[in-house]
Amino acid sequence: MKDKILEKLKEIERTKGVEVLYAVESGSRAWGFASPDSDYDIRFIYKHDLDYYLSLWEQPDVIEFMTEEDLDGSGWDLRKSVKLLAKSNAPLLEWLYSPVVYFENEVFVNQMRALAKDCFSPIACLHHYLGTTKNFMDVCQAEEVKLKSYFYALRTALAGKWIIENNSFPPVDFLELLPIAPLAIQEKVKELMTIKANQDENYLHPKEVLITDFLMETVQFNQENASGLGSGKKMSEELDGVFRGMMKYY
Repeated sequence: MKDKILEKLKEIERTKGVEVLYAVESGSRAWGFASPDSDYDIRFIYKHDLDYYLSLWEQPDVIEFMTEEDLDGSGWDLRKSVKLLAKSNAPLLEWLYSPVVYFENEVFVNQMRALAKDCFSPIACLHHYLGTTKNFMDVCQAEEVKLKSYFYALRTALAGKWIIENNSFPPVDFLELLPIAPLAIQEKVKELMTIKANQDENYLHPKEVLITDFLMETVQFNQENASGLGSGKKMSEELDGVFRGMMKYY
């Protein structure tokens, strides 16, 4: 599948007149709890030629595609990506730390990862994860629940808890997050992961009160501890340097 993904990215470069700098897997296949029919969530950062950035007019800064082979692609322009890094955008940080990398310009990625540590804003990322967890709470309390919903809620709840307890960006791999949960939750989650790995995305699972109660407790914990978190450093000059440096490759 990696070869097909790289072929699609080469096609994007040809048809859109861009250069892909970095491409990774996001979503359940990167997080470690994919179902057999899960899409490939390809996320990438690309750059245009210099004329694009010198235009007076606002230009499109996102490229998206969906193929019959379940390749779900979404890419962000270089300038958009660097500006989002300044805001400690959690989805972008997840791309930078994805365990599944399809392609990378090492110079660019190393610079972005180094600056990501200083730009990291615990409060901004916690609010992102807290909001996402809350979005899944209603469906997680139904009598039958898609396992996908349980795992999305658990991942973001634990990511928020990680930020509070470690003051660092949480691991993208779900199994690296799981040890901060109580042992009973860890055991139940591993049981559910085995089921999810053998069921399609539409499978409905009976409500797990243990999981639901833990989610509610963790949301409350994350909310109560949010006010004590700090924000990231302002890195405008350094990020400008990354952007300008990538332009010199033309």
